[in-house]
Amino acid sequence: MNTFALITARGGSKGIPRKNIKIIAGKPLIVWTIEAALRSSLLSAVVVSTDDIEIAEVARQAGAQVPFMRPAELAQDQTPGLDPVLHALDQLPQYDSVLLLQPTSPLRATDDIDGCLNLVTQKKAPSAVSITEAETHPYWTYRLNADQTMARFVDAAPVARRQDLPAVFSLNGAMYFADAFWLRGSGSLVTAETLAYVMSKDHSVDLDTPLDWKFAELLLKESS
Repeated sequence: MNTFALITARGGSKGIPRKNIKIIAGKPLIVWTIEAALRSSLLSAVVVSTDDIEIAEVARQAGAQVPFMRPAELAQDQTPGLDPVLHALDQLPQYDSVLLLQPTSPLRATDDIDGCLNLVTQKKAPSAVSITEAETHPYWTYRLNADQTMARFVDAAPVARRQDLPAVFSLNGAMYFADAFWLRGSGSLVTAETLAYVMSKDHSVDLDTPLDWKFAELLLKESS
């Protein structure tokens, strides 16, 4: 399997300005993902797709390849997440599969990367995505009515104890694997054919808010 890691990192970031190269636990955020990918013996290359010259330079210094710059029209807030992946595949036709790694998941370990790649190899699957146990169970969520009363979001019998709840999972955004030919045909990173690679909650922290950042930094310092 000839797979490259694709780390997508655009320059714009509203929640946390310059997030992808902001220092966290002593390193630019993107470097945590680059280093984890470089330690994997199952990846043929580690590539960063960015529209930002400064991010590109940080990525190169960390050991990643930046063989092309992403066009500005593929680095907007409204740009679908699939578009930069398809663009990268067009630029790098020598690879037959891609593992998308988002830099906002700095606690994703090399073992997670290898585990995901081994899963698709063993199962001969065209696609896989990382998931983790859902933080809030849908059985315990509600819709808020206009009169301030609540209605259960899921129409199911009430469950009082957590241990009696059926297990549910959510995408954690850390990894998306896809066969290149399959991805172009499916037009989606997640379909009914996609396998699930389960990650622990402590490896699944996704940085979106300043509070997420503080929590991730604490975990990174403890693990390093």
